[in-house]
Amino acid sequence: MAMDVVDYEIKGAEMQYVEVELDPGEAAIGEAGSMMFMDAGIGMDTVFGDGSKSQGGFFGKLLGAGKRLVTGESLFTTIYTNEANVKRRIAFASPYPGKIMAMDLSRLGGTLICQKDAFLCAARGVSLGIALQQKLSVGFFGGEGFIMQKLEGDGLAFVHAGGTVVKRELQPGETLLVDTGCVVAYTPNVSFEIQYVGKIKTALFGGEGLFFAKLTGPGTIWLQSLPLSRLASRIFAAAPQRGGAREEGSVLGGVAAGGLLGGILGGGDDE
Repeated sequence: MAMDVVDYEIKGAEMQYVEVELDPGEAAIGEAGSMMFMDAGIGMDTVFGDGSKSQGGFFGKLLGAGKRLVTGESLFTTIYTNEANVKRRIAFASPYPGKIMAMDLSRLGGTLICQKDAFLCAARGVSLGIALQQKLSVGFFGGEGFIMQKLEGDGLAFVHAGGTVVKRELQPGETLLVDTGCVVAYTPNVSFEIQYVGKIKTALFGGEGLFFAKLTGPGTIWLQSLPLSRLASRIFAAAPQRGGAREEGSVLGGVAAGGLLGGILGGGDDE
């Protein structure tokens, strides 16, 4: 069955969102919590599974839901259908600073492999599945790259990446070593392996982890400069660690600020 063909517009700079225009009867599927706003006349329906037209019967829906559960997503998907007789628009927002990419699956061979938290929304008919890496080394040491999402169909899917996005076309046999968290998506003909950094000292003190993702062409890959895991670790490191007391600032600065605040609250006993 043919996919819904939707028009769209990506807006914003650091915190982007995508506006999808739906003709009467057209629909879009969105990740839980990604909807920003929508015009009146768009109906919401939460379904069991991934909401694709390819799912038939209870077993198909159960299989789709199971695939989403393995990737860490919700068992349910929300479908937004234009129930009006005129065009309506709905917007989906990115979860953290970065870029939204429109992926035309019909131009990518019908399949795209992406990180499990990269999917944002898609036209109705795009199937969301899982892509388990077949190599044991990826399974044991791949971290974020072990279980990935597989988007299938011939419609539009929107993928979110953190920071700045780099698109690389790998020639046959060309290899690129990447931090495992920086891999956003790639076409299925790209070979994904895990490679050890090579030196114990570098592995322990280099700060880049024990393993790299080894991507070998031919195919297209998309990389992100700010993985969610890296952003979260920096926020955690900067957060107060001792009952809300901050580490920044000098002791003298804290004492002076405390004395000034005390004088203001005390009403100024200068007489």
